[in-house]
Amino acid sequence: MAQSNSERRSLFKRISSKNPVEEPAEMSFIDHLEELRWHIIRALIAVVIGSILVLVKIDYVVNNIFMGPAHNDFITYRWLCSIGQKLHVQDLCLGDFVIRFQSNAMTEQFLTTFTVGFTGGFILAFPYVFWEIWRFVRPALSDKERKGTTGAILWISVLFFLGVAFGYLIMTPFMVNFYSNYSLSPLIEFRPTISDYFENLIYLTVGIGLLFQLPVVVMLLTRVGILSPATLRNIRKYAFVVILILAAIITPSTDPFSLALVTIPLYLLYEFSIALSMRIYRKQMREAELELWD
Repeated sequence: MAQSNSERRSLFKRISSKNPVEEPAEMSFIDHLEELRWHIIRALIAVVIGSILVLVKIDYVVNNIFMGPAHNDFITYRWLCSIGQKLHVQDLCLGDFVIRFQSNAMTEQFLTTFTVGFTGGFILAFPYVFWEIWRFVRPALSDKERKGTTGAILWISVLFFLGVAFGYLIMTPFMVNFYSNYSLSPLIEFRPTISDYFENLIYLTVGIGLLFQLPVVVMLLTRVGILSPATLRNIRKYAFVVILILAAIITPSTDPFSLALVTIPLYLLYEFSIALSMRIYRKQMREAELELWD
């Protein structure tokens, strides 16, 4: 005998009660670690791919890019000398030096090859590496916080590459020129090891690239209430002194124009961070006023 409509409805209710549609459960700590592991693995794969691309052209990368600031005809030296001639500032002609490198360890050049490959791979893959980090952090943000971080990957990548370019084209040539011309005694011959040169170059370029993330750090600290534009303005004079001291250490001469080449970009970055903090702070104040009126 066919089931009646009431019997079919009761049967459906019993089945539904046994198999309810559950909301997705929150991930456990182990699940988060597993997800983080895969984000790290994918980021490392991207770095490895970038490293392979660099190693394929390792001769060109080493001789023309990494060793570029050690050549007298490096583009920065030519630019500065041209500007110096127009301004009648001879101190800007920095290309008058000769460097001869040495390798003291049997495995030094071989290991340096992989250091160069990994560094180049990391620089090439940086946008993707940060994108993987962002994919892991993003689910923990609220809808409002996600809207406030639109374009974060683009801006962080741009700032990183600007920092790397600044460290490579400005700071590294000054460093190379200064230390190659500095002499404690005429009996001491300056002949740096290849690993020492590459380490300084890598730390300076990649380090400045990461230092250029200052606006992003300020933005995050302002959003969580740790920093405010008033605090940044109050310590502005101290920040300028620190920047000026760093510029004086980096530049080989006391010429004001040379100091300005390093000081101005770093100080403008600090001022940009203040403006960014002010924008975020005003937006938070408007949102707080609207919540009070609601």
